[in-house]
Amino acid sequence: MSRTALYPGSFDPLTFGHLDIIEQSLTLADEVIVAIGVHPGKVPLFSFEERRDMIARVCRDHFGAREGARVTTISFDGLVIEAAKAAGSRILVRGLRDSTDLNYEMQMAGMNGAMAPEVKTVFLPSSPQMRPITATLVRQIAKMGGDYGAFVPECVAEQLKERFA
Repeated sequence: MSRTALYPGSFDPLTFGHLDIIEQSLTLADEVIVAIGVHPGKVPLFSFEERRDMIARVCRDHFGAREGARVTTISFDGLVIEAAKAAGSRILVRGLRDSTDLNYEMQMAGMNGAMAPEVKTVFLPSSPQMRPITATLVRQIAKMGGDYGAFVPECVAEQLKERFA
């Protein structure tokens, strides 16, 4: 029986922090589904299609074709736990940068566990060098003309440069 892990988030844009958690998830599961939350009331920097394509390219480039093929991308617009169940995932992956993340994620894991006890939340600690990276900060740095190259893969940096040109 194969193990499928669902890693939800906005991934707007994909950062090295996200890639760190995807890489760790691949050691736990046969397939990792990156689930991009799409909310009709929010206007993301990149469309779902752009984010999906960036994730596919980065995973293929970073992990190689064989391992990169173990990462797929879907969109969801409801509860994360419902997206996990619909995708056939019994593992919900959450990355933790610090104790603030842990407090919030523990509450979410408790609620998700009550709604779907068969889906288990797995917390993966960010690698130390990745802990300060957030997509929100990357967007702010890019918008203000700063150097974000150390925080995102090269193809993502290129897309950010085009977006803010």
